[in-house]
Amino acid sequence: MIVVDVMAQHQDHVLWYKEPAKNWNEALPVGNGRLGAMVFGDYNKETIQLNEESLWAGTKQDANADAAKKLPEIQALLIAGEIEKAAALSEKYLKSDPLRIRSYQSFGELQIDFANERYKPEQITDYRRELDIQSGIAAVQYQLNGVQYKREVFVSAPDNVIVIRLTADKPGKLTFRLSYGREQDATAMPQSEKELRIQGQIADLPQKDASEPGLHMKFAGLMRGVNKGGSLVATANSFFVKDADEVLFYFTAATDYNFSILNYDRTIDPFLRCQEIIDKVKNLPFDEAEKRHVMDHRKLFDRVVFNIGTPSLLPTNERLKMVKDGQLDLSLISLYFQYGRYLLMGSSRAPGVLPANLQGIWNKDMNAPWSSDFHTNINIQMNYWPAEVCNLSETVVPFSNFISALREPGRVTARKTYNASGWTMNHLTDLFGRTAITDGVGWGTFPIAASWLVLHQWDHYLFTKDKEYLKKEAYPSMQEAAEFILDYLVEDKNGNLVTAPSNSPENQYRMADGKQFMLTYGATMDVQIINELFQACVEAETILGQKSDFSDRLKNAMKKLPPVKISPRYNTIQEWIEDYEEVEPGHRHISHLFGLYPGKSINANDPKIFEAARRTIARRRFYNENEGNRMGSYTGWSRAWMINFYARLLDGDEAGKNVQELLAKTTLDNLFNTHPPFQIDGNFGGTAGIAEMLIQSHNQEIHLLPALPPTWTTGEIKGLRARNGLVVDMKWENGVLTSATVHSTETKQVSIRYKNKLKKMKVTADKPLIVQL
Repeated sequence: MIVVDVMAQHQDHVLWYKEPAKNWNEALPVGNGRLGAMVFGDYNKETIQLNEESLWAGTKQDANADAAKKLPEIQALLIAGEIEKAAALSEKYLKSDPLRIRSYQSFGELQIDFANERYKPEQITDYRRELDIQSGIAAVQYQLNGVQYKREVFVSAPDNVIVIRLTADKPGKLTFRLSYGREQDATAMPQSEKELRIQGQIADLPQKDASEPGLHMKFAGLMRGVNKGGSLVATANSFFVKDADEVLFYFTAATDYNFSILNYDRTIDPFLRCQEIIDKVKNLPFDEAEKRHVMDHRKLFDRVVFNIGTPSLLPTNERLKMVKDGQLDLSLISLYFQYGRYLLMGSSRAPGVLPANLQGIWNKDMNAPWSSDFHTNINIQMNYWPAEVCNLSETVVPFSNFISALREPGRVTARKTYNASGWTMNHLTDLFGRTAITDGVGWGTFPIAASWLVLHQWDHYLFTKDKEYLKKEAYPSMQEAAEFILDYLVEDKNGNLVTAPSNSPENQYRMADGKQFMLTYGATMDVQIINELFQACVEAETILGQKSDFSDRLKNAMKKLPPVKISPRYNTIQEWIEDYEEVEPGHRHISHLFGLYPGKSINANDPKIFEAARRTIARRRFYNENEGNRMGSYTGWSRAWMINFYARLLDGDEAGKNVQELLAKTTLDNLFNTHPPFQIDGNFGGTAGIAEMLIQSHNQEIHLLPALPPTWTTGEIKGLRARNGLVVDMKWENGVLTSATVHSTETKQVSIRYKNKLKKMKVTADKPLIVQL
């Protein structure tokens, strides 16, 4: 029996359309963390594009520059202001070899051909294509020649398979060919009359600055078909089905990737992995597979319920067009919020072992934009901003495990390139665990990345209060990242401890002589991240009862870090340690506001810095707007970051306007967010921003409705999490909080703020706390 949450039924949870997807950006995603699929829904030729999380080109290698001996000279030049000489020396000695990684790849696609002739739209009636994010099922249904056809697709986490069912409401009406194809490096053939076997190996061709060509990762797939009525037989790369009443397919895929070694492993037979999975479901009825999937999916999804506005009866693309035309659709906002949770569930959870990449898990290309990699100068971090607050801590597990696994290659980078102990990495990585400087010295030198990543492990502890996790996983990673920083810091001309070299991600500054550089020292973002990491390590040692001189070393170092500065020219937060002129004042990265969000060091306790942060956003967003220059937040993920900034500034009006802009300017018809092209961090950052508008818990208190937009007059949200192991439900009417309930598994004191009222209350494990403010 599936337990139904009555409250959940009221919320907007279905994306639907009156026509098939014209392209991949209109298709609908399903996933279970390991397998993903994009469903197009065409009535002539259905396309289901496939992904398996670990199918990557390339190979594992030590690409680190052996630059430790040259580092002191580079650092001295940077601090002395000899930037051009430092950059030239860095280009010569810091570059990795090979310089670039290869791409995450599509597994291929299934195509279902229903007839040689092509039916015209007017022959099709009652067409509906939908994705129910509450059940995790994509469906297509329509009438043709008096027959009602239906297709359902979902990806089951309990059974580790993609499930496809085709039905017709009259017997013997299903005749089609289902075929598998991949652009390269794969073949398909019958394994038996009812099974299709896929076998492949990535053959990497020569590519400039990339790893050596060769035969690399092996992969396999297996698909089993079951028919009721008529016939089904596997032939060549296809199934041929004739005169069936109903057809069910189970599909799975695997590679020879071994997460424990961050490499492919020739002792693994990917086809045997597939066979083991399919053998477990080959006699499983569809109804049972669906029940198992839906119960597992809703166990996570239904934790949070969000209702604002009235659900519309219009198709999703028509609703989005109305928003792009300037209309307000509150219920579409709640749908977008839940869609972000859905996408995170689909791209980062068991049975998967890898975190969500730049496209989550859904990628159609062999050479994807930015290789669909794990970008660590904000993008993978943004992927996980909504995880804890949106009650999906399980999705953090692959991310946390991946961070911990990077420590081993990260130690090599720390030692060989930076002459330091501990572990570090730079601005991107892949599933092989690359931690070397990549793509170029200016872009790629970002040794603060590991320090940022481990703050997510710290936050996972703060939300879950899992002390065993802190002791065994989070703190060891944090401590080792901090050890690297202690070794890496050098004194500048003012006696401050600074990072050198580094950059303020992807941005450039202009020197007085007009020359432009990315490489720098002591970037403001670095200082903010280091402060947060060191403070977290000190707090963690206290929690774990550890006594050592490590905390003293961190405290002493913090005293010597440079302060966050305000530019005397613009009264904004200074991005670099010197008040350089920005080459692009409307740049998409706003790295010097890390301390505002996701950090916590910029807050209302220091009004001067707090207001400077507000001015920084204004300058970044609106600089030379009338001259047509690009403004900050012109990409999807940058706009999402703006929502979080305004939420932390307690500015509900601007936060709400930026939610509207996120939908209007950088959202595709299937609600994927776009850089452009599609990049999933915009979805995740947007979901996080909406949550941040409704609850904050980063400063030792729970702040209820801290940035509620005036347009979100009435609503309810159930199941948001706060730090300290708490869950909060809220309702509001006419912009005023009417009820709030706090749930806890332990008895504890909590500080709760609403507007200007702050109360300390006691919540018990056996009874929810009804908040009275």
